[in-house]
Amino acid sequence: MSESTPITPEPNPSDALDSVVNNPNEQANASTDRSSKTRQLLGMKGAAAGETSVWKIRLQLMKPITWIPLIWGVVCGAASSGNYTWTLENVLKAGLCMLLSGPLMAGYVQITNDYYDREIDAINEPYRPIPSGAIPLPQVITQIWVLLIAGLAIAFALDKWAGNEFPTITSIAIIGSFIGYIYSAPPLKLKQNGWLGSYALGASYITFPWCTGHALFGDLNLTIVILTMFYSLAGLGIAIVNDFKSVEGDRQLGLQSLPVMFGVTNAALICVVMIDLFQGLIAAYLVSIHENLYAAILVLLIIPQITLQDMYFLRDPVNNDVKYQASAQPFLVLGMLVTGIALGHHGAI
Repeated sequence: MSESTPITPEPNPSDALDSVVNNPNEQANASTDRSSKTRQLLGMKGAAAGETSVWKIRLQLMKPITWIPLIWGVVCGAASSGNYTWTLENVLKAGLCMLLSGPLMAGYVQITNDYYDREIDAINEPYRPIPSGAIPLPQVITQIWVLLIAGLAIAFALDKWAGNEFPTITSIAIIGSFIGYIYSAPPLKLKQNGWLGSYALGASYITFPWCTGHALFGDLNLTIVILTMFYSLAGLGIAIVNDFKSVEGDRQLGLQSLPVMFGVTNAALICVVMIDLFQGLIAAYLVSIHENLYAAILVLLIIPQITLQDMYFLRDPVNNDVKYQASAQPFLVLGMLVTGIALGHHGAI
């Protein structure tokens, strides 16, 4: 008898589909892994350790998710100047200004904060690059200096490009970088005091980029400075949101963040009241200068914001902080733009 040749079954195209259908856990795990990597790269809460690419680690340190409000602040400042027009030169100037406010200056502040908060992060977020040991401290310090020097150089270049006789943008960059440093670094370490630290962060999100964008396309005046500093009190409410994920480490190390001082529930209430109250007062100011249409639009943006605050943040600020920021804060930043356009329109009348 001849030997029989074993028959190898042909692959069935449906097997792969059956594998996905019959193994939903595998698909879910892959999706979770991708989500974790994305969150890690953006510098968000809930990431996981394990990144080995040095450039991704450096980007993670700069927390790209935090650049968005500062870039938006430049847009609001350009609008409030009343002089922005859609020319190629202006688009390039605005883009360079966004690079200054977002990746460079915000990146500098975020890495400086991580450097001085490495002991707290070892408790709250041990997966972060510094406490996890993914990047040596000397490299962290080098990155801080590179971002700071590049930011100041671009600020000076923007002053020259805008034709500013006084280096307004450079001055804002110097003041902003100093505030960012003393926010995190001892002996002042403003973040040790919940009110001072949160307001400094709010000003960094609103006043500094807004004034920079305004100075790039117009003459920065005292009214804009005072108004944006007032608006930063709403930004203080945004800054408080970031403290909820760190409450345990802050408590252990004696940092008096607002959630530590007042408790999670009361701090969440302070947070939303600050955001809504000072936006409402800005709307009242717009009415006082007869920009009634813009004031009405601003009020209409506050209403869904309040609804989402109640749905997510007030009910569980620790677990819903990211969901709340993604759903409610777009109404805040749109309100900032409405205010900027109103001020530009008022100045053009």
